[in-house]
Amino acid sequence: MPKNFNLELFLAVSLTKKTKVSLFQQIYENLRQAILSNRLQFGFRLPSTRSLAKEINVSRNTVMGVYDQLIAEGYLEGKTGAGTFVAKDFPTEIRNTKKIETLSNSKTTRTVSKRSQIFSKISSGFAPVVKKPRAFQTGFSALDEFPIEIWTRIASRKLRNIPRSHLDYCATQGYLPLREEISKYLASARGVHCQTDQVIIVAGSQQGLDLISRVLLDVDDLVWMEDPSYIGAKAAFLGAGAKLIHVPLDFEGLNVKKGNELSPNARLAYVTPSHQFPLGLVMSLSRRLELLEWANKNSAWIVEDDYDSEFRYEGKPLMALQGLDNNQRVIYSGTFSKVLFPSLRLGYLIVPIDLVDIFTKTLSFISNHAPILEQIVLTEFIREGHFGRHIRRMRNFYAERQKVLIEAIKNDLSKYLKVEKDAAGMHLVGWLKNGLDDQVIAEKALEFGVYTPPLSFYCVKNKLPAGLLLGYTGISPTEILGGVRRLRKMFETIA
Repeated sequence: MPKNFNLELFLAVSLTKKTKVSLFQQIYENLRQAILSNRLQFGFRLPSTRSLAKEINVSRNTVMGVYDQLIAEGYLEGKTGAGTFVAKDFPTEIRNTKKIETLSNSKTTRTVSKRSQIFSKISSGFAPVVKKPRAFQTGFSALDEFPIEIWTRIASRKLRNIPRSHLDYCATQGYLPLREEISKYLASARGVHCQTDQVIIVAGSQQGLDLISRVLLDVDDLVWMEDPSYIGAKAAFLGAGAKLIHVPLDFEGLNVKKGNELSPNARLAYVTPSHQFPLGLVMSLSRRLELLEWANKNSAWIVEDDYDSEFRYEGKPLMALQGLDNNQRVIYSGTFSKVLFPSLRLGYLIVPIDLVDIFTKTLSFISNHAPILEQIVLTEFIREGHFGRHIRRMRNFYAERQKVLIEAIKNDLSKYLKVEKDAAGMHLVGWLKNGLDDQVIAEKALEFGVYTPPLSFYCVKNKLPAGLLLGYTGISPTEILGGVRRLRKMFETIA
């Protein structure tokens, strides 16, 4: 080691044990940065591992490990009997950088796909900004009421006795016993006509929509979309290169006549007939038959997204559109995220029998199959009756929470908002009064700790009165009342 060699300058910073970063990593990063910033020149001879270890008071093995790592990565080179040197063939364009810039700060143009750019643009705007449900986020279930003890007990029992075959790759279409349970449940609860072979398990409804777009759509295909509509469906179809035809709604649901005027030869129609998102409309029987007739006449497809059909508070859940389809033109989509819990990431598609093979083969190149252990636990959860009991229990909870929200708004916010009782769903639309702008109000509400997506965020061409989406299922009555009080304070600041 040269007599005048300044070891602290060489290492750039003093090593410390009062950090979670290991000594190995500290030494490695200091040496690497010294080489990249050109403070250590070509051919510079490093001190021996013994000398360096003694100087900085660390184990020689630690220093040897650092040298070995840097040699393996091409920063250093070892010469038998001569020592360790900074590599001479290190790329000049990298070495001459005085300050190593992160890619995020780089001005270099970085090309990404058109699909990813579409996703980026769609996701920007008024999107969820918190992980924990708060007043009045939409689409969240009452996680505090989920029977986690029962779920854990089933999971423990099944994992203790799991066959080794279940640790291998499994059927792409999904766990057969789960598909059988889903088929039976949908037949009795939703009026869906299907065989077990038509059920395909997917990792949530969003993957289901992505799979549908890959199988049924080509670039520039036309897709009817309800306007307003679910953002995730728009993203899936736009990502496939489709062109969206935004069809307005009336009190009977999607206006098929208007859709025919806009684009009679569309390839696919996306609808939420049992409880339209976000308006909560129910598609009438005559409109359902009209839509099915259009699909059959034009060899088009209908995607029925039944995202929250289990939660109907008056009477039985409505029968699915798919149950009226005699020509196999409907692809039915359901999810367990809303009924049970979001991180389960399990949903399902019911596809026409002649499309099962192409759907399954396409899915095999996306994710092969959904997580099998969760499918096994869910199967037992349904078989033992816990699924049905949980749904019935949640209907009562959610009906009560909706009632609390409506009464609180009528008592505290009637000057600013109008809400009406809904026989189903997980959110209400609060219609703004006095000419208020829903986007302005939604942004202002965030400052008061309240998340209320503006209705206009989901609209494209259909100009509706200003409104706010008010989710109530994922928050307690106490939190609902607190959210209403914060909204009142917000409105008072702008009155």
